[in-house]
Amino acid sequence: MIEITNLTKTYPGQTALSGVNLTLAPGEIVGLFGENGAGKTTLIKCILGLLPYKGQITLDGEPITRKNIACLSFATAEHSLFPRLTPAGHRDFYREHFEKFNGRRFDGLMDFFELPKNKPLSAFSTGQKNQFEVILALSQGADYILMDEPFAGNDVFNREDFYKVLLGILEPHETVLLSTHLIEEVSGFVSRAVLLKRGQIIGDADTSGLDERGISLIDYVKETYRYRPDRVGKALSDITGKEDDHA
Repeated sequence: MIEITNLTKTYPGQTALSGVNLTLAPGEIVGLFGENGAGKTTLIKCILGLLPYKGQITLDGEPITRKNIACLSFATAEHSLFPRLTPAGHRDFYREHFEKFNGRRFDGLMDFFELPKNKPLSAFSTGQKNQFEVILALSQGADYILMDEPFAGNDVFNREDFYKVLLGILEPHETVLLSTHLIEEVSGFVSRAVLLKRGQIIGDADTSGLDERGISLIDYVKETYRYRPDRVGKALSDITGKEDDHA
């Protein structure tokens, strides 16, 4: 279990995270939602130890260090690949450095995405790089798979098929934390929704509980965020000086 206690992260003149408390249990598929600048990426990078912070983050009661960092993997649209290496070269590198590397999953996902194994990553499109980054994160053998907007630049059909495949390959102990703006797309995929706003958690709900109450995930997010549907009409009226008939 990952336990986050009173996590605070500040930048000069800005508080990115403030007193965040969160647990991630084995087997959960957690959607991390929030507007731009809410702190989603910062939270993930703090968990991975990529940023200094105040507070405490533990994995099974121990600090996350080089001794247990292999229990976590990371996929991001920013990419963390070796551009001159081929997928086959990445596979060999990961096999050497991660004893739980899942070669069968790697090969299966490469076939699913129809990616060439002997072509340098520098020759891949942005969408292909995103796909490959996710493949590595899922094949590393980590118990906690953290994804930060991994599908930016990928088409909707590719994403929809991948969610189905992911649900089919995950083991009961594997946990996914997925930061995304594609709320409606992942509503049938995530088992839990965590909402961040201005560096604080303002919502945390099991999607099964929302279903029982007849509340869609997107409506839960809008309600928790206190979204005002009339704000567009008001903005148009202020900008154009005309009343909006659809407000």
